[in-house]
Amino acid sequence: MSQFRLARLSLLLAAIGLNVLPALSHAQDAKPAAAAAAAAAPADTVRPEVFKLLDPAVVKASMDAKNYADVQSRIDQAAAIPALTPYELFVLNRLRVALASTTNNAPMAMTALEAVIESGKLDKKSEGDFIQALANYHYNAKDYPNAIKWFTRYQTATGDVATVRPYIIRAYYFSNDFARAKQELMADVTAKQQAGKSPSIEELQLLANTGSKSKDPATYLIAMENLVRYYPSDDYWSDLLGRLQGKAGYSDRFALDVLRLQFQAVGTMPPQDYSDMAEIALQNAFPTEAKKVLDAGFAKGVLGTGANAAKHKKLRDQASKAAADDAKSIASGEASAMKSKDGTGLINLGYAFVTMDQFDKGIDLIQKGIAKGGLKRPEDAKLRLGYSYAMAGKKDDAIKVLETVKGGDGVGDLARYWILWLNRPATAAAPAAPAAAAQ
Repeated sequence: MSQFRLARLSLLLAAIGLNVLPALSHAQDAKPAAAAAAAAAPADTVRPEVFKLLDPAVVKASMDAKNYADVQSRIDQAAAIPALTPYELFVLNRLRVALASTTNNAPMAMTALEAVIESGKLDKKSEGDFIQALANYHYNAKDYPNAIKWFTRYQTATGDVATVRPYIIRAYYFSNDFARAKQELMADVTAKQQAGKSPSIEELQLLANTGSKSKDPATYLIAMENLVRYYPSDDYWSDLLGRLQGKAGYSDRFALDVLRLQFQAVGTMPPQDYSDMAEIALQNAFPTEAKKVLDAGFAKGVLGTGANAAKHKKLRDQASKAAADDAKSIASGEASAMKSKDGTGLINLGYAFVTMDQFDKGIDLIQKGIAKGGLKRPEDAKLRLGYSYAMAGKKDDAIKVLETVKGGDGVGDLARYWILWLNRPATAAAPAAPAAAAQ
């Protein structure tokens, strides 16, 4: 998780702490006779004995020379002077802030910062800077309840809600208040989407971590779907599709459909996924699809090497022979498919043509099969038609069909995920891959 840069903020605090000291120069003109009236002195001056210890020129010289022991000694001596006025305490604590931030003394910095803030002597701008600094110290110290307290106070004092909000949410997360972290993250993600803006990758990753830590798979999936939508990568796609298969109610009949989308969405699949996809495609009488998948795996150098090299080659030879045979006989299957009582044969035949890149022919047959009816699972057929259009490069037609696919066993999710892939950012478009076919 990202954090404030303490080193940069320390320099700011050091400058703030020292810049107050020149105002003390007015106090050195006080007459000894006026010492008895010190209690009645103006609120924003210091007595000569305090000024002598905190002389700005001397203190700055010691700080520049990194003689921090001398500065600490002066602070301690000034703190021992009886009856320090509120302003003298204010000046003393500002110097403590400067010294502590320079020497990385977090406990002294936090105590001094809070004293300065509560003094009521800061202007509005400086008050915000000091509150933010104190919140940051608590955050870096992993004192998340106090970090939330002071970041929230910063928002109230300055009206600037956005700057520190990510750290408030992270503080809830690190405090294991996952319910509150999820609530705030979902509110931000929803607000940005409604405004036509993209959520940041950091908040989506945090939402995913929140779902994972709290054993809330629904929240995790929401985060992963949005990561795929806005920041697609091979890892995000593989994770999303893997989680889908573990979702309650998911049907394992979609194993090949999941691999088909993965084949399109990622640059390179693991070797086992290439061989699994090819084997299932062969079992479902789509040898051309199997051959294309295996050819892609060999071309990417993930198949044909290692201990399974011979197995990969044997499978590829099998797929190549079956694909060649299928190409010779496929045309003869149309007549019998047309005579069938239902549209299943037309849909399977049509998708076989899609695997051969004969998209218009294949899509036409799938549409005829759906129109013929008698299908055991009509939503599956619409899913296949939708991604047939997608593989043909007909994005609008694909989305139009996929948006009509409904079902809680995985078919509806797959349709949505195909739409996510079709609507992927142009810069994240996956490399061109061979056309795949459906089960």
